[in-house]
Amino acid sequence: MTRTKPTLTRRPAPKSPPAPSRKTRPPRERMVRRRVTFRLPKEAAPEAGHVVVAGSFNDWSLDLHPLVRSANGDFQLELELESGEHEFRFLIDGVRWENAWDADKYVWNEHAQCENSVIVVS
Repeated sequence: MTRTKPTLTRRPAPKSPPAPSRKTRPPRERMVRRRVTFRLPKEAAPEAGHVVVAGSFNDWSLDLHPLVRSANGDFQLELELESGEHEFRFLIDGVRWENAWDADKYVWNEHAQCENSVIVVS
């Protein structure tokens, strides 16, 4: 019985399917960014030691944007935001949520079962 060596036939690899199309953001130079100030008056949290602003612009981070207490007792923070509507709330001492008293508007949030503040950046 004679053994024969198996022959290797090389075939081109199958083409991978095209990548799914993804919406891309416009180039940065076309995006409008504005400086905005988030402010929580001292009357809203007179005894607070720590206040953060969490919202749609920072993926609702609870530590990314802490506010600073000013000389008059208000908490505030300046940020640059892209144009559009951004929902947000203040978290006081890690335990109590508060809306902005001077928000542009308020919208109901089904997930949180409460209203969120909205800032409109144009």
